Amino acid sequence: MDPPHVTEFASQRYFDKLKQLAEAKDRQPPNASHLDGSVVSPTSTFILPIGASKLQEQTDAEVLKTADKKRLNFKFRSIIPLRNLTEHDQRRLPNENAHKKRAAFDQLFLALPNELKIQIIASLPLSDILNLRLASRSWHAMISLNELPIVRYHLKHHIPAYATRLYPVPEDRAAVNIHYLCGIWHRLHVAAKLAFLICEWITKELFLRRTEEQRRDFSVQRERMRRRLIPLLFTLFHFFETYRTLHLQYIEEHGHGLMKEPYTVNPIEAKIMSMYDDKTLLHVHQVFPMVVSSFCRRLRPPSYVGRVEGALRGYMHGKPSDEIYVTALCVGGLRQCERFWEIKGYNSRRGTVDAWYNSVTKSPATKTPAELAGKPRRGLLGLSRKKSSYGEKDDSGPGSEPLPTLSNTRARRTSDATRRPNEATAPLSQATMLESLVFDTSMSAGMPMGPLTREQLKLVLPDLPVLQQLWMQTAEALILDRQIVERPQDIKRNAAVMLDLIQEDGAADQDEWWYGRVAPESVRPPLESIDEDPIE
Repeated sequence: MDPPHVTEFASQRYFDKLKQLAEAKDRQPPNASHLDGSVVSPTSTFILPIGASKLQEQTDAEVLKTADKKRLNFKFRSIIPLRNLTEHDQRRLPNENAHKKRAAFDQLFLALPNELKIQIIASLPLSDILNLRLASRSWHAMISLNELPIVRYHLKHHIPAYATRLYPVPEDRAAVNIHYLCGIWHRLHVAAKLAFLICEWITKELFLRRTEEQRRDFSVQRERMRRRLIPLLFTLFHFFETYRTLHLQYIEEHGHGLMKEPYTVNPIEAKIMSMYDDKTLLHVHQVFPMVVSSFCRRLRPPSYVGRVEGALRGYMHGKPSDEIYVTALCVGGLRQCERFWEIKGYNSRRGTVDAWYNSVTKSPATKTPAELAGKPRRGLLGLSRKKSSYGEKDDSGPGSEPLPTLSNTRARRTSDATRRPNEATAPLSQATMLESLVFDTSMSAGMPMGPLTREQLKLVLPDLPVLQQLWMQTAEALILDRQIVERPQDIKRNAAVMLDLIQEDGAADQDEWWYGRVAPESVRPPLESIDEDPIE
C-alpha cells in the first residue's frame, strides 16, 4: 500500500487498495501446508461454554427430516411373511414392541456402566454439566465425584493452547476440578465479549464503517480482528489478575508499597511479563494502548463540543479521572470493565461507575448519612410509606433477640443437638450431609479476581500506579532488553496495528500458535454466541 501521506487511513481509497491486495492474493496458488506436510485450519478452534445456536439447531432438524424422507420406511421383519413365523413368534412381536416403547432414555442411560456415563457427560458443554449438578442429589454426587475425567476431557478437546500456557494444569490431582475449568472459561468468556465490544467500537469510530452496506463488506475483517483480539485480551486478564495478587503480597512482605521504592522498571510488572514469551509480549504491548483508549473513550461524554451541547443533550457527568480508570483495571479487572461497557446510556453508565468507585474507596464509617441512606423513596402524592421492620434487630430490651435467619437457624440447630443428642441426632446428620454435598465442593471457592476485602483495599488503593505508566514503560524496556525488536521505532502503533488485525496474512500460523492443532473443527466459536450485547 501507499505510505500514510498518500493514502489516508480508513478512507475509501484505503479500502479499495485492501480489496486489490486480497484479489491479488486469491489469484496466487494456495499455500496452507507446512514443511512436514500437515495442514493447518484457517479458522479458530475454541468454543464458549454454551450450547449450539438456535439457527444451527433448526438447520440440523431440517437435515434430519430430509434424511428420514429419503430413507426406506420398512423394517427387516416386514419383508418376512407372517405365515412363515410360528405361533409363538407371532405372539412375541407385539410384546417386544410394547417393551421398547416403555423403555425411556433416562432408564437406558442409568443402566449403563459408570465409565460410559462419565464419558457421555464429559462430552457435553460445560453449561449443561453445571445444570446437571442442579438436577438432583444423585446427579450432583456423580459429577462431584468424577471431576477429574470431565476436566481432562475438556482440557484436551476444548481449551485453547494459550489458556493452558498461562494457567497450566495443577500437579495436584485434587486441584484439577470443575472450579479450575470454570475459571478458565470465565476468563475466556470475558475476553470474547470484550473483543466483540472493542471490534464494534473500532469498526464504527476508527474504520468509519457505519452504514449497513459498509458493515457487511467489512464483516470478514471484523471477524478476523475479533478472533485475534481474544487471546490478547485473555493475556491482559491474566496480567491484571496476577498484578493484584502480587501487589498484595509485596505490601504484606515489605510493609509498604511501590510508592516508597525507587525503581526504574516496576518489579511486579517485570515478574509477570517474564511469564510471557517474546511473541505474546510484543503483540499484547502493541494493542494495549488501543484497549485502554477504547475503555476510556467509552466512559467519556459522546461529544467534545463543550458544556452547552452537553447540557442540551443531558450529559450530566464529565469524564472520569485517571484514578477511576486505574482502579477499575487493577482492582476490578477486565470483568468490571466489561460490566461498565455493557451499560447503555452515558448517564446510567457514569452513575454506575461513580457508585462502584465510591463503594471501593469509601468505607461505611467515612460515608455521609445521605450516601448510606441512598436515594429517598417518595410515596404517592407526597405521602411517605412506613418502612418494614422485618428482619431488623430490636434493641428495645435487654432480653431481645434477633429474628431467626438461616445462619441463626443452623447455629441453633447445632446447639440443640449438643444439648439434646438423642432428640436431634438423626435430623442433624441428614442436614450436615446435605450441606456438605452442596457447599463442600470445588465450586464454593468463588470466581477469578473476585472482590477484595476492606482491609485489602486499604493496602492497595493508595499504591496504585499512574495510568500513563501502567504496562507501557516496563513492557517496552523488556522488549528492548530481550532484543525482540532492535529499535523502539520498530514497535507497531496505531494504523499499523489496525492493519495487522484485519489483514489475512499469517492467519493460519497465528491460529496454530494461539489455539493449537489438536482441537477438532467442531469446536469453532460461532459469532452468534457472543452477539448479545448491543452498542449504542
